[in-house]
Amino acid sequence: MKATAARQGSLREHNLGLVLRQVLDAAATGATPPSRADVAAATGLTRATVSSLVDRLVAGGLVAELEPVPTQRAGRPAVPLTAAAGTLAALGAEVNVDYLGVRVLDLSRGVLVEHVEHGDFRGSHPTDVLPRLGALVDAAVDELAARAVAREADQPRGPLRLAGVGLALPGLVDARGGALRYAPNLGWRDVDVATLAARASRTFAAHPPRLANEADLAARAEADVRRAPGRRPSFVYVSGEIGVGGALVLDGDLFSGRHGWAGELGHTLVGDGRTLEQVAGQDALLRAAGLDPHDGLDALVAAAAADAPGVRDALTAAGAVLGAALANVVNLVDVGHVVLGGTYASLADHVREPVLAALHRHVIGAPWAEPTVDVARAGDHAAMTGAALTVLRAVVSDPSAWLVDGTDPA
Repeated sequence: MKATAARQGSLREHNLGLVLRQVLDAAATGATPPSRADVAAATGLTRATVSSLVDRLVAGGLVAELEPVPTQRAGRPAVPLTAAAGTLAALGAEVNVDYLGVRVLDLSRGVLVEHVEHGDFRGSHPTDVLPRLGALVDAAVDELAARAVAREADQPRGPLRLAGVGLALPGLVDARGGALRYAPNLGWRDVDVATLAARASRTFAAHPPRLANEADLAARAEADVRRAPGRRPSFVYVSGEIGVGGALVLDGDLFSGRHGWAGELGHTLVGDGRTLEQVAGQDALLRAAGLDPHDGLDALVAAAAADAPGVRDALTAAGAVLGAALANVVNLVDVGHVVLGGTYASLADHVREPVLAALHRHVIGAPWAEPTVDVARAGDHAAMTGAALTVLRAVVSDPSAWLVDGTDPA
């Protein structure tokens, strides 16, 4: 009897997540908001089952009903369903070499709070940096709480709740153990980030952060924004910051490797004993353009826009090296679409063509499957968005834990 009850509970949980995923995916891809009948047709569940599950999700603050719309069928108008806004929040934070940041999303992907603090964290110590990040995170949560109190009278589904925290880091994050193994530009090695963060922030203490590599999380955000009804994207993502990160997305899912370390493109050797990061990373680009690395990306973008002497040649040369490194990836994994993120997105007018030319020259399958290159669409600090999306994915996997009344779905 207990085994049967467990199986029934698991099935209910699975079906609840299946219905929630249909609604959230439609909202994320810009598809027409589905009705209960649409969800039943897409999932294969009965209309009665879907209606019961939707009622639970609506009452629990995860799904919202829109105004009814007429249908071609006889009967009552259809009630479109969408992600509930402002009821459940996911916090994405990031430590990078030149900034700390936090971005909070709700189920509708709306940004509720965002803070970015710029600085130089090369050769820093985690016990100095993580308290600064913790202060940003706690301030964001306090801001959420203040807003929730201000609109409590107009929020029939209860106060805004924080579902969890994701944390993006610029280095090797052990997916099995959760430790940051190595972040060369920060100078961090074998750091128990989660424990140190919990000591530095009440939010991190209450919600142990999910750690992941920043390029992987930026690629997750990019995959999310590129989804469309019936289509899940595949691409190689390259993010140029102080370091150079990469990620592989296959049919909308991130391929991160056995340990979570896939995509360390910046450490690829480029033929003369140097790594790609040493030739085409942001600091290398600034030096090649005759600028000080501490001048930052804005100075390089301005110099390129002004066609300052030597800048165009420096970016073209770096783009060719980057393209050759990416050609190795394309030849290995057979994914011919490249997305330029981070620094490379800001400099796309100058590096896209040499990257594309190198792909055409070096990708063996290019005559039959033409390589393509475009610019990231997920916006600035995409890793923070990806970190928050990781939390939202966990909500979809276990939605009953986040229903307002906490009861098991019928």
